[in-house]
Amino acid sequence: MRRLAIRPGAIGDLIVSLPALESLRSDYLEIWCASANVPLVGFADRVRSIASTGLDWLGIGDAPPRLIEELRGFDQIVCWYGANRPEFRELVAQMGLPFRFFPALPPDAAGCHATDFYLGQVREIASSTASDGIPRIRCEAEGGRQRLAILHPFSGSPRKNWPLERFRTLARGLERVMRVEWCRGPEDPELAGASVIGDLYQLACHLAQASLYIGNDSGITHLAAAVGTPVLALFGPTDPAVWAPRGEHVRVARW
Repeated sequence: MRRLAIRPGAIGDLIVSLPALESLRSDYLEIWCASANVPLVGFADRVRSIASTGLDWLGIGDAPPRLIEELRGFDQIVCWYGANRPEFRELVAQMGLPFRFFPALPPDAAGCHATDFYLGQVREIASSTASDGIPRIRCEAEGGRQRLAILHPFSGSPRKNWPLERFRTLARGLERVMRVEWCRGPEDPELAGASVIGDLYQLACHLAQASLYIGNDSGITHLAAAVGTPVLALFGPTDPAVWAPRGEHVRVARW
């Protein structure tokens, strides 16, 4: 079985999908995802960015001639891409390509965590159903755990952000007992003294060195949980029952 899984979306979208994607492992598994997420997938035979394949142009522009040939080379294509492109779905159906589409986001009435939602979607076709539903990213924490707290006070939406001044108050308390480091993503607002690590796998390895991570409902918070770092996830308007990071050392606080 040659299987392709196409999973668009940001960091958190990929991470909550990791158990489902991992359950699709077969004789050959290839994954296409957002460019930044490529370094985070360590279990597939090949990982490519969606942008590099030309898939975005299929049906609306000059897609690479080799693309259709590549797609025909798979026995099954499990796809979360194209939820808002009905013309794309119709086109690949007309071509007879072996796509199986799934909704990219849980509906409001899903009634379960996002990770369980994605696992449920692929249950009938999964090669393995033994997942415990915890996303994991394996990386080396150079030097092991340090007496270090990493704070990431941003997210993909300002409405999900706990007030920055409260983060600063929390940091002052933590500094009495451990070293505190601030981090931000390349697209986050400027923050004096905050480190920026653009490569997500390198960031994952850095987060794995911390003995505590505190952040909002964000992809970086999911990343910290996925490498096993003790996490305090701060949730405001979003529902942690659906979107909280999962892990053995994760705690959630509502504000």
